[in-house]
Amino acid sequence: MPTCLPTVLRRCHACASERFRANGKFRVNAHHKLLDAWLLVLCAACGDTAKLTILERVNVRSVRPGLLDRMHDNDPALAAELLQDPVVRRRNRIALDWDGAWRLETGGSDHLDREVIDISVRFAARIPVRPVRLIAEGCGLSRAEVEGLIAEGRLVSAVRLSGRVSGDFTFTLKR
Repeated sequence: MPTCLPTVLRRCHACASERFRANGKFRVNAHHKLLDAWLLVLCAACGDTAKLTILERVNVRSVRPGLLDRMHDNDPALAAELLQDPVVRRRNRIALDWDGAWRLETGGSDHLDREVIDISVRFAARIPVRPVRLIAEGCGLSRAEVEGLIAEGRLVSAVRLSGRVSGDFTFTLKR
């Protein structure tokens, strides 16, 4: 589950830093019947503001009123949605860094003493994480122990456990 907005990875034109933090502020500008909208991000090193293009020269009538209201209200949930939108990321040539921006909620540790455990992992947002790290944190193991369990065949899943996933998955742990 996300705890805050992710760090935006993009080069700062002022100081050459590559990390920006989004604070959920929008800027909307009207040119007669055309709108431009940007999500404002601040450089983590120098504090300079950069704009991520959300709408560019769009006819006012084609923008949903609810979307426009959310931008005027600086809705942080809208900022999170737009940052995860692949079209917005591609248009602005940015990547996201989710380190420290999510937390793992487990149902407790009473299930860990059983011999065979079937676990479902549900994502509240599409946050790319390594399943090995997630399993290690949730089960109170080290990542090396989790990788050993995978190598021994005692930790199995339908998804590839090496690499990153951002969608729901299940796995079985045999102690």
